[in-house]
This record gives sequence, structure tokens and C-alpha cells, in this order.
Amino acid sequence: MGARCSLVVNGRSVRVSTGDTPLEAALAEGMIAPLQVQSGNLLAGQGIAQGSAAPSGRRPPARRARAEALRPALPGAPIQGQEEVPPPPVAVRKGTVTEIRRLSPGILEIVATLTRRPTGEPGHQALVTFAGLPTRTLSPTLRVDGTTEINDAVFHVARDPEGDPLDGLRLDQPVRLKGPVGRGQYRPGGGRLVLVAAGAGFGAIWAIARAARYVEPAREMALAVGARDALDLYMRESLDWLRRTGVGRIVLCADRGRQRPPDVRSGPLSAHLPSLRATDVVHVAGDVSTVGAVQVLAASVGARCYPIVID
Repeated sequence: MGARCSLVVNGRSVRVSTGDTPLEAALAEGMIAPLQVQSGNLLAGQGIAQGSAAPSGRRPPARRARAEALRPALPGAPIQGQEEVPPPPVAVRKGTVTEIRRLSPGILEIVATLTRRPTGEPGHQALVTFAGLPTRTLSPTLRVDGTTEINDAVFHVARDPEGDPLDGLRLDQPVRLKGPVGRGQYRPGGGRLVLVAAGAGFGAIWAIARAARYVEPAREMALAVGARDALDLYMRESLDWLRRTGVGRIVLCADRGRQRPPDVRSGPLSAHLPSLRATDVVHVAGDVSTVGAVQVLAASVGARCYPIVID
């Protein structure tokens, strides 16, 4: 028998074998149970599906059995309507900057016209290098009014209102894209689509939302959009279009702002999400802290979550 030790999970002391993970220990002690999802796969440690039996308090006889129960919960396990497809090949595209527009004190809209159309799906990212500036990880999107050209790459980029290297960006400046990168892209099918955007992360979410309204017009969708300052909620034209296409659940919030409009809630974005369900598909784009908080909330109910971290 292997060495044993004590581990505290959710305030409860359990005896486990050395090498067990906290999730394995909690599963083994019956503190959490596998969840049956749409495809029939088991997701461990994410609550109990409706109609399922209560977790058993008996410890499984072998560690191997526990490991098998956990295996489907690893990232990338497909669910019905959300099967993973091989990522498209990485390609390099070159072009020049053709439009620069300040959408708000902290957000720029930059359009690059490329020699060939960019690759990737809505929500994918690319490594973007504007000549003379460091490479950034950005999400190609649409203009706030929803328009774009086939060879255009549109970016919503955060800038420092007190001065930013991007302020030196000029028209006709060379730009290079390498991508797609990331796995936060839109995948048709599945349950309710919950889209969460912080700051310039709305660029990626706007591309996903726009595509979903065309591809799956009957799919339920909810949006939560936030910014540090209410003045940086630049996407009202985009949100008006989504409302006209039938999206009824749209929440705006800001951490601060004396000029906060009455429809903008106060506080962090994670405090204003809709009540998540195990069948939800969540896409979140923004800074690391916001993305991490939403991932934790999604995991707590067993919802599928696709993060897009914005530089």
C-alpha cells in the first residue's frame, strides 16, 4: 500500500494516497460526482446532473478506476455539437495600415489591408506586428458597424490614454500577421451561448456574436460587456445590431466612471454574468484576471469555457 497523507478539500479532511490530485481525492471520497453531459461522456467534479443519483461515499477500489473517471474531463474533450476540428494551418499575411480610428479614450480601431485574405475563424487570434512596434496577440474582428472587406484585418486595440506607442502608428505602415493561434474560436452547436468581453476583448466577442447570429439565429445568446471606465464602452452600435437580431440579454458594466450612463452597472464584470448552466458554452475575452474569474465560474457548474486572453 502506498504512503498516505491528509488533505483538506472544501474544509473537510480526507485521507489520500500520495500523488493523488485534489480532484481525485474529492471524487474518491464522494464529495463530488461525475456529471453526465449531452454526449454521454462523464465530466468529473462538476456537480450532479438532474435526475442522477447522489454521490456514493464508498471509496473506489483502485486508483486506476479514479483516473479513468477523470479522463474525459481533460481539456478538449468534445461535447455534442462542439466536436473539435483540427486547427487550420498557420499562415503569414502581410499588408499595410489603411485606417486608424479612436473609438474611445482607451480603444483604437485599426484596419490593415492585406495582400491575401486572413485565415482563421471568429475568435481566433493572430500574432500581429506593426513595423517598429512589439508583436501583439490580437483577434481579427469587424468594424463596430459590422462591416469589413475580404482582405481586411480589423483590430480593436487597447491603448494607454496618457500616451501609448500606438499613437505613433501611421497609415501605410507595414503590418505582418501570423496565425491563427489560440482555441477560443466560435464552434456552432451546443447549448446557450454566453459571451463575456472586457475592454478590447469585445473585438473577439463581436466577431463570434455576429457569426453566430447568421449561422444559428435561433440559438439563445447572452452577453456581458465591461470596461474599467464607462467611457470605454465603445460598442453600442454593435450591441444595437445584436438587439435587433433578437439578443435580449445584454449587460453593460464598468468599474468606475463619473459619467456612467443609467444602463451601465457598477462593479466587476464577473459580478454581472447571467446564472450559468452546465449546458452553456462560454466564450470570454479580456485581461488575464477577468478571463480567469469567468473560467472558475464556468467550471463550478460544468459549463464549457473558451478563453481568449488579450494583451
